[in-house]
Order: sequence, then C-alpha cells, then structure tokens
Amino acid sequence: MKGEDHIRTLFGITLTDKPTWQQFLICSSGFFFGYLVNGICEEYVYNRLKFSYGWYFTFVQGFVYLTLISLQGFTTKQMVNPWKMYVKLSAVLMGSHGLTKGSLAYLNYPAQLMFKSTKVLPVMMMGAFIPGLRRKYPPREYFSAVLLVVGLILFTLADANSSPNFSIFGVVMVSGALVMDSFLGNLQEAIFTINRDTTQMEMLFCSTVVGTPFLIPPMVLTGELFRAWNSCFEHPYVYGVLVFEAVATFVGQVSVLSLIAIFGAATTALVTTARKAVTLLLSYIIFTKPMSEQHAMGLILIAAGIMMKMLPDHKIPQKLRIPDAIVKQVKSYPRDEKNEEHDEEKRSLV
Repeated sequence: MKGEDHIRTLFGITLTDKPTWQQFLICSSGFFFGYLVNGICEEYVYNRLKFSYGWYFTFVQGFVYLTLISLQGFTTKQMVNPWKMYVKLSAVLMGSHGLTKGSLAYLNYPAQLMFKSTKVLPVMMMGAFIPGLRRKYPPREYFSAVLLVVGLILFTLADANSSPNFSIFGVVMVSGALVMDSFLGNLQEAIFTINRDTTQMEMLFCSTVVGTPFLIPPMVLTGELFRAWNSCFEHPYVYGVLVFEAVATFVGQVSVLSLIAIFGAATTALVTTARKAVTLLLSYIIFTKPMSEQHAMGLILIAAGIMMKMLPDHKIPQKLRIPDAIVKQVKSYPRDEKNEEHDEEKRSLV
C-alpha cells in the first residue's frame, strides 16, 4: 500500500490510522454516493432536459470544483508539486470528461456503459508504460478484470428494452475517452507515488485550473459554447441541476483520488467498474424488473471477478526468505563423500 508515511484524510476523516479494509470502505462509499447522484443527474439533463452539451457541462463543473476546493481551505501555498507536472494530466482529464459526457448525445446509456466498462483493461496495460510507475500485474488480476467486464456487458445486453444504440460519432468519442482514461489514472498514481505529500485537493485544484482552458477551443470550434449559453439563458434552472451534479461529483472525485493514492489506479478502475454493476442491479431491485438467465450469468461473472481480485497474494514474507548469498554458499559447500555413500546405501531399491 502506498502513502503509508503520509497522513491522508478524506473530508476531515483520517485514513492513515485505520485498517486497510476501513480505508477502502470509506473511499468507496464516497465514490459510490457521488457517482450514483452523478448518473441520475446526467440521465435527467441529457434525456429529460435534452441538454446535450458535454464540454459546457464540464466547463461549469470546473468552476464549481474550484469554489468547493476554496471552501475546503486549500491555497496554492500548500502545493508541493510544480504547475508543469499537471499540464499533461489536466489535458487528459478534461478531454476524458468532455468526451464521456458528450458521447451521451449520440449513444444511449447501455451502449456507453458497454464501452466504459472495459476501462479497467487499458488502465492496467498502460500502467506498464507510465514513467515513474512501470507497474506490472499478475495474470490473475487480468483474468479477474476480464470476468468483471464480460459479466457487466452480459448484464447490460440482457435487457431487451435497452439494447445499445450505436452512432459512429458517439463510438469515436467514447473510444477517445477510454484512451484518455487509460492515461489518467496511471498519471495520477505516478504523481502520488513520486511525491507522497501530494494531497487530493492539490491534484483536483491544479487539474481543474490548468485543464479548464483546454475546454474552450472545442466549445468555440463546434459552436457548443453559444448554443449552450442560449439554452441555459432560456432555461436557467438547468444551472441548478448542473451545480447539484457537480457537488456530488466533487465528493466522488476526491474519493477516487484517495483510492488511487492508497490502492493504485488498477484497483480504482475495478471499483469504478463494479459501481456500474451495482447501479444496474439496484435499478432492477428498486423497479422490480424481471431477471433472466443472462442476467444471472452476468452477475455470477461479476461476483467471480470481484472475489478473484480480493484473493490475497500467497507470497513468502520478506523476513522468511533465505538470502541469495546464503543459498549460493550452501550450494557451493563440498559434501562429505563418505556421507554420500552412506546415504546411498540407506536408499531403498525400487
């Protein structure tokens, strides 16, 4: 586990002095709450209000983030990393958010869910190429990720009333978001690893300040800035929904950064994928939808993937390992020939 020598907190709750399972539970609960509200708000904004302006949505969200971060008492004097460290991260972060939200204008929710549920695999593979990280995962973790992804896709496709609706432009947008996601979590983990004093608030503050200007060119070039402004001017209550969604997402974002700092990008990606499965399952329980055999198979694969990920690694503790120098010395030590002959006589004939 990373970050053990630095006191890490989440909204005033000290995580460092708690057992690992409590840290995981607290961070995951904040993430699940934030993004459950986020999903409901996005569904309402895009499908009910027909507000399909993903770049502008992210732009407004950035200003809400900065307001909330200032209310948390964070200032630039508390920064421990140079601004230039956040340029690449910010561009990837804003691109991922904008493309993800914008793709909902061209893809329905099941289609986007199918693509986004595969995020954990590119995140794991990209971790081997990020400087300062160079992370490798055992085959068991790749297999657990595949089980989770396949199970979630099966569960999504089992609902005949919500079959995926594909649009080429939407597929390109969500694919671009996936590529950026594969860099995003690993870049964040690399910064936390290089400088363990990096806080979640610094990460989110710098990413937002540096990244928000990246949203202006696509909004201007596509004309989205003016269309979104006119739409919000005619229906100002949309801003209320956007601000409420941004506050909930802020809780989820800080919780995700806590997961990345403590448990790593791949584990966090598995949690985000599992969240999608829980959201779908809750929708079937709350609205009493019929469950088919394909639903059951998807749930079994999801559960198997999660359980396989939770299995402990059976490694020999460092204290119990015999040093290589002693092993080489024992191998090179000459054996007594008389003892060898005596041992040979004692062996039973087969």
